[in-house]
Amino acid sequence: MPDRPLRVIARVIAKPDDVNHVRTILVTLVEATRKEPGCLSYQLLQNQSEPTDFTFIEEWASVAAEQAHFTTAHVSDAIRRLTGLLAIEPDIRRYIVVQ
Repeated sequence: MPDRPLRVIARVIAKPDDVNHVRTILVTLVEATRKEPGCLSYQLLQNQSEPTDFTFIEEWASVAAEQAHFTTAHVSDAIRRLTGLLAIEPDIRRYIVVQ
C-alpha cells in the first residue's frame, strides 16, 4: 500500500520565563520546513489564553517525509537551542485521515 499523507499535531510548552525565546526558535523552523520535500503544510500556533503553549499543525506527503524532517540541520539546531527552555517534553501525535 502506498504511503498516505500524514497529519501531525506537535505541542511544545515553554517555561514561563522563556516564552519569547522559545517562540523565536520555533518561528525559525517554519520557513525552512515548508521548503522540505514532502511538506504539504506547516503552521505554528500560539495559544491566546496560555502563551507558553505552542502547537504545530503539519501535513506531510508520507511518513518517510516526516521522518526526514527530523534529520535536517534546522530541526537539529532548534532542538539544541530549546534545551532547558521547555516545561515538558514535546507531545508529537501522528494521524492518518480515516474518512
